[in-house]
Amino acid sequence: MREARARLLLAVAALLVLSGLVHLVVFAVDDRPWAGPVSWRKPATFGLSFGVTLASVVWVTSYLRLRERTRTWLLGVFAADCVVEVAGVSLQAWRGVPSHLNRSTPTDAAVATVLALGGAVLIGVLGTFAVLAVRGRTDAAPSMRLALRAGFALLVAGLLAGAAMIAVGTVAMRTGSEAHAYAVTGFLKEFHGVTLHAVLVLPALAWLLARTSWPERRRLVVVRAGVAAYVAAALAALVLDLATA
Repeated sequence: MREARARLLLAVAALLVLSGLVHLVVFAVDDRPWAGPVSWRKPATFGLSFGVTLASVVWVTSYLRLRERTRTWLLGVFAADCVVEVAGVSLQAWRGVPSHLNRSTPTDAAVATVLALGGAVLIGVLGTFAVLAVRGRTDAAPSMRLALRAGFALLVAGLLAGAAMIAVGTVAMRTGSEAHAYAVTGFLKEFHGVTLHAVLVLPALAWLLARTSWPERRRLVVVRAGVAAYVAAALAALVLDLATA
């Protein structure tokens, strides 16, 4: 059952990645610009990012100690939420309207609300996994344990940055013009993008090091250096975002 569940979730992740690639092709043949609230960029990046993140989380949560029923339930909710987020953004792209913050019609308002609620679900589910990782409830060597802790912590930071962008955009939409709201919404997008995939990059580094003949002490030193480099990159992205906001 565990292997069947993993295969199903990875199949969903593959379909999300495929969706992102399809939208890249659509962008290549269409004259719609890459930037802006109505573009093929969002369904492309959402499909690729959510697909990769779902596959990553399915893998790294195998190291966490929790009941299989709880793991299955959390991963199922996460996978469903990934599909809803990508589907909502893709739907609005094909309709030629913005996905987030858009309440121009009842349909647009419903999609925007679902996407916002989906973001809250993401924070709740991934935050639960992060708490387990940070508390050390893992079946892994110290190097992998550190990678999991740092990866999930950075992932949660990225999710909170996304929530902050939506909150700022919502306030701007209510108090100013629509153009201004969409202009200020992405003020943390580089930091958001960098931190989201730490949960794949850092555990992958620990996994690769475990396949070498190096002793665990040396592997731990390298993972520590990798974590420091990733945190430095995230902080640099944050500084760049704030400087250009």
